[in-house]
Amino acid sequence: MIEKALTSADVEFVTSLHGDEPVTFHVLLQPRGDQADRLLRAIDDVALGEIDEAARERETPEGEAAKGPAQQALDVSLIALRASGNEAEGRLIEDHPLDALKILVDEVEADEVIVLTDPHYVEEFFHRDWASRARHKVGVPVLKLFSHAKA
Repeated sequence: MIEKALTSADVEFVTSLHGDEPVTFHVLLQPRGDQADRLLRAIDDVALGEIDEAARERETPEGEAAKGPAQQALDVSLIALRASGNEAEGRLIEDHPLDALKILVDEVEADEVIVLTDPHYVEEFFHRDWASRARHKVGVPVLKLFSHAKA
């Protein structure tokens, strides 16, 4: 489960987790919806010392306008994972990301879930981030990783 396009450092990180063992990645990405989390993202930006990012939160596409950039981010990520010698498929999820994750885990009989994200301090403090919530839902180990660089 990812929030944005994987960087080359992210791809190297996740593909090295299992050594030479063949891995198939099933990637889910949720476009930013018309969510009430703009304030939380701004607080996270401020906590990271990225004041300029906090001020630009209103400029980030949301809802219908976010689908095109999200699809592009997913496509770039899948190409990078495949270029690393792994199998990869993916899809955008619009509603209920944890329900979609649970369905996918059951469908492909996943061994584990990797949530690759930027830090989200408010959600993490209250255990409302995707990884914390997924641990109670999917029935397999959930590994939470932080993205290495901005996409």
